[in-house]
Amino acid sequence: MRPRREDSGGVIGLRAAVLASVVALSPLAAAPATTAAPPAPVEPRVVSMAFTGDALWHSPLWRQAQENFVAANPGAEPVGFDFDPMLAGLAPIVASVDLAVCHLETPIAPAGEAYSTMPRYGVPAEVAAAIAHAGFDRCSTASNHTADRDVAGIDRTVNVLELAGLGQSGMARTPAEIGPRVFEVDGVTVTHLSYTFSYNGLRLPADQEWRSALIDPQRIIADARTARELGAEVVIVSMHWGVEGSSPPTAFQRDIANQITAAGDIDLVVGHHAHVVQPIEQVNGVWVLYGLGNMISNLPTSSRWPAATQDGVVTVSTPVIHPTWVDKDAGWIVRLVAPTLADPAIGDGLRGRLDASLARTMSVLGPFVPS
Repeated sequence: MRPRREDSGGVIGLRAAVLASVVALSPLAAAPATTAAPPAPVEPRVVSMAFTGDALWHSPLWRQAQENFVAANPGAEPVGFDFDPMLAGLAPIVASVDLAVCHLETPIAPAGEAYSTMPRYGVPAEVAAAIAHAGFDRCSTASNHTADRDVAGIDRTVNVLELAGLGQSGMARTPAEIGPRVFEVDGVTVTHLSYTFSYNGLRLPADQEWRSALIDPQRIIADARTARELGAEVVIVSMHWGVEGSSPPTAFQRDIANQITAAGDIDLVVGHHAHVVQPIEQVNGVWVLYGLGNMISNLPTSSRWPAATQDGVVTVSTPVIHPTWVDKDAGWIVRLVAPTLADPAIGDGLRGRLDASLARTMSVLGPFVPS
């Protein structure tokens, strides 16, 4: 096993009781001569981060976005989409951090192709602008829907995110794009990796399997080590895993989390796919967020999809959870639960639904929710 980064004098990372901030220290120098004065203490560099749940852009959201576009552009033909109002409520938290990461589960439809929802998604390109306007910097994109629109959908998704100023991990236009890459966040070198458990029975072309990345613990460990060799001080891994509608982590999730964190090169694991919030715990000293619920969706409340599918969280700080809830009646607006409940002007009906959402999230993540 390789030494942990904080043991080797490199980075005291997210595993050191810190979820969304990273303290980077200088490498250890050679021992000074006994006559030399001790070195001056190094000021820590702090990078704040935030992560959110799944973004599932169903067709009712597209229709609402068309209505939003017309409302914002009186007299215009209903040919545009405005998703901004749906995510704007997240901006006070998301835009305030140094690195904000969403999980875009749905590929963007190739230009000229019709939009579609379940079972194979292809969504309007305008969702990328809304994600960027809310303050996000990048998305994880490896999911069971990655291959829904074939390689053309992958190319279109990465292109549109790039045009919106968003980075991404999990889809690739070239073999180099799926490998570990580093980027700077306020002077700290970061790598973000993204993997999924399946493509819902679809297959990528035999000569283009590099287009995305399946969960394979040996590959993940190797990618993290490569990232360190490239200079990464922080390695974040996004995982699309778990059982839909189920809060308890599966044996598969726990086993994979144990394997990849034991290797010593990963600082944080962020999970998606269950569509309900799942627990947070430390595994081998590394914070593992098994599932952050849904940031936005139109999953119905039914025998298959519990009411908790409208619940999600924004994860920031050490770790601190900010519960969210999708208000379908108000136009699929994502509400921060606590600030909305603090507003005395909200009606009893909305207050009751928010209270119920908060109770569900507290039952899973209560210790991490500010009082």
